[in-house]
Order: sequence, then C-alpha cells, then structure tokens
Amino acid sequence: MTVGQELERLLGFKLFHNHVTIEMVAPYFGYDSPEGRRLVRQLRSVFFDAFAANTGGGFIFTYVWAFGEPGEREHIEGLAGRFGRAGHPIFWVELEADLSERQRRNRTENRLTHKPTKRDLDWSEQHVLEVEENYRLNSNEGEIVQANYLRIDNTNMSPSEVAELICAHFGLVSPRTD
Repeated sequence: MTVGQELERLLGFKLFHNHVTIEMVAPYFGYDSPEGRRLVRQLRSVFFDAFAANTGGGFIFTYVWAFGEPGEREHIEGLAGRFGRAGHPIFWVELEADLSERQRRNRTENRLTHKPTKRDLDWSEQHVLEVEENYRLNSNEGEIVQANYLRIDNTNMSPSEVAELICAHFGLVSPRTD
C-alpha cells in the first residue's frame, strides 16, 4: 500500500489497495468469512469494470497473491484482462520483503490508519505469521510471464525508492501538467 501511495503521488493515478474492499466488508461479515471473501471479490469486480471503462487515467491495485492456491492465478489474470481488453497497459510489480520487515511494517501508523482490521495487533501479527506459514507469497523463477513485469526485494528500501524504481523501469511519468 505504501508503495502504491508513492506511485499515486508521483503519477497522479488512483490507488485502490487491497484493503479498500476488505475494510468495507469486514464490519458486517468478518475478515475471513466465506461471505466476506465473496463480497470482497464481487466489489472488486464491480470497481475493476468501472476502472477499465475509464479513459481518464491510470489505477494502482495492490493484492496479496497466494501463489499455488487454486484459482488465484485465474482470478488475478481475469481482473487484469479487463484492462487489457479495454486497451489499457498493465504493469505487474511483485514486491518481496523478509518476514521481520513485514512484521515491522505491520505496526506502522500509516498501515493502521488505512487498514482498520490491522489495528488488533495481536490478531494481525498472528495473521502475518499464519500467512507466512501457509502460503507462498512470491513467484518462482519464470512463473510470471506477463509483459511489463518487475520483481523487487524491497526489504531495505523506502516506499519512495521503490516507486521511483518502478517508474524508471517502466518509463512512467506523471500525465499531469502542473
């Protein structure tokens, strides 16, 4: 999310981080309920349709991809396909950081401000450990074959450094004229 915020600042694109829909649904159905997950996917789908139909600028989406889980690849490629079919360029950026750094970031004020479900630190810290134990969060070599792909180990990088690296790699510049 923090890298997305920096990209939003640099490029003027709108950030739709993965917790926007999670936070919308969680008070009613819980973070991990089947109903909650279904609603999160449906809401994202509606937003992605609207974003893909929009010709006024770019969008940034963040997602925790559980590589190797059934349906994950199809889901994310289906979301991205909406933009491709609408003629929008798609840039794939995979970020990785070691567990201790992700645990540190899990407690930052910015994260807790924008992700209320993370404010229960006991639950949130346990969730980080469970996700680490149960899912593969980074791709294997050659697993992501999409054009415009970049993988960055951002363990020791600031969000602004990562955003600037992404912009430089893909030649992205702000469409703003200010």
